[in-house]
Amino acid sequence: MINQKQVSTKGFQDLYPFGSNFFNINGHDLHYVDQGKGAPIFMVHGNPTWSFYYRNLITHLSKKFRTIAPDHIGCGFSDKPGPKDYDYTLASRVNDLDALIQHLCPNEKISLIVHDWGGMIGLAWAINHLDKIEKIVITNTSGFFLPEKKSLPLRLWMIKYLSWFGTPAVLGLNAFASGAIRMGSENKLAPPVKKGLLAPYNSWKNRIATLKFVQDIPITEKDKSYDLVNHVDTHLTQLDEDKLLFLWGAKDFVFDLTFLNEFRLRFPKAACHVFQDAGHYLFEDKPKETTELITSFLT
Repeated sequence: MINQKQVSTKGFQDLYPFGSNFFNINGHDLHYVDQGKGAPIFMVHGNPTWSFYYRNLITHLSKKFRTIAPDHIGCGFSDKPGPKDYDYTLASRVNDLDALIQHLCPNEKISLIVHDWGGMIGLAWAINHLDKIEKIVITNTSGFFLPEKKSLPLRLWMIKYLSWFGTPAVLGLNAFASGAIRMGSENKLAPPVKKGLLAPYNSWKNRIATLKFVQDIPITEKDKSYDLVNHVDTHLTQLDEDKLLFLWGAKDFVFDLTFLNEFRLRFPKAACHVFQDAGHYLFEDKPKETTELITSFLT
């Protein structure tokens, strides 16, 4: 089953004019955009976005690079299996990304652009494939446990720990994706952009990934993904800081400047640009500025 057929692009098709590609991983079709030719760049999204979030970068960078933007299983145009058929954990996400990279670019170095929980996914892959990394653009994300004095935001805590609240709120009311629309950008998003960001999460069944992403956030050693995040946290500085660019929306409601400061403690010499008037959806708030900085960095 290919879920692209279940997701209407009506209302935002002009913003997302890319051809679709599918790669089957363990019986599930993973959708990805593959535009342009040249050195490959993989764009790894988080929750609750999908490859649509990278549309401006794909359009501009594909003139010089091969731009590849996958939709995680359960997101975008990828299959959306139930939790009995797919293990919605960080390890699964990293394995899926690895399978796609090995399929598309088995012998090439790649660059990564990561955002939100896509940062943890991409960085987990990167530290185990240091010889395959060209450059990494890191935006409003984490590569470690919650920084000191930082706690899990109440909304996320309730979704993670209170199933009687999280399940109906996220799956029934689409509270996570719709809430991100309201809180993620410092600018008023245009109706077609809102439609594009929300389109894949159009039913109870199709919102499973947005719930599971939050439930998988590791806080204690009992959480499934704790060991993998600990591995990333303790090996993060193996990355070459000359190959890193940090771009940050200062008004992010989750990944605020506390997270950037933690990154900067580990990579004090890495290139960095903070947008004081941008939020979590940095590429929505600052599409032109971020595209120019990324293009310059990658070239």
